[in-house]
Amino acid sequence: MVTQFDIGGISVDVVFKDIKNVHLSVYPPTGRVRIAAPCRISLENIRLFAISKLGWIKKHQSKLLSQELESPREYLERESHYLWGQRYLLHLADVVDGPGVAVEHRHIVLHAGGDAPTQKRQALLDDFYRLELKEAARPIIAKWEKQLDIRVDRFFVQRMKNKWGSSNPRLRNIRLNLELAKKPAECLDYVILHEMLHFLVPDHSARFVDAMDEKMSNWRLIRQTLNEAPLPYGEPLN
Repeated sequence: MVTQFDIGGISVDVVFKDIKNVHLSVYPPTGRVRIAAPCRISLENIRLFAISKLGWIKKHQSKLLSQELESPREYLERESHYLWGQRYLLHLADVVDGPGVAVEHRHIVLHAGGDAPTQKRQALLDDFYRLELKEAARPIIAKWEKQLDIRVDRFFVQRMKNKWGSSNPRLRNIRLNLELAKKPAECLDYVILHEMLHFLVPDHSARFVDAMDEKMSNWRLIRQTLNEAPLPYGEPLN
């Protein structure tokens, strides 16, 4: 159940969960504010907490509202698309041995036929990104499994509106946002480490930050690169 209140003209969504600490988030692209709070904390105390963070909230909302959005994708000839942080031009080609996608020089070649509907072109490209991300994620997960001495039983790739990744330590799985295939490869490394560390530290406490610092000293710069990249059109991310 979601409860709402206003502070300084800003609407705040509150979700009560079986957690230990209060978590405040400001979500792109509109700057939606959400607080996840332990069930034991009263709504009035949550309101006071939000008021104490009002300056921080406004600062982050202002930053998000000024952030660049990608233009809508139409999957047309010579349209710009990204793979691992690099810009490619889309080339529409005839079907060869079935529909598919290939990378040739500075082009992403979409073998779908010139009369294929937009939805079909998008689906083929999404399948290509999903395969790229899965193949890139496997060795990274294996690396961090060894260094952290933990095991990931399964990982999933999907579209996620509010997060770059998530984890379920109990089920020993992680989820990765499909959009990561478009970002620099170090962003995927950072997100996987972040989510796998939650198997050991469930929150974002000082202990978690110290572990991130130990394993990836430049993680803050990578996070900044990821969060300052243009947001996909119509897909708010966190």
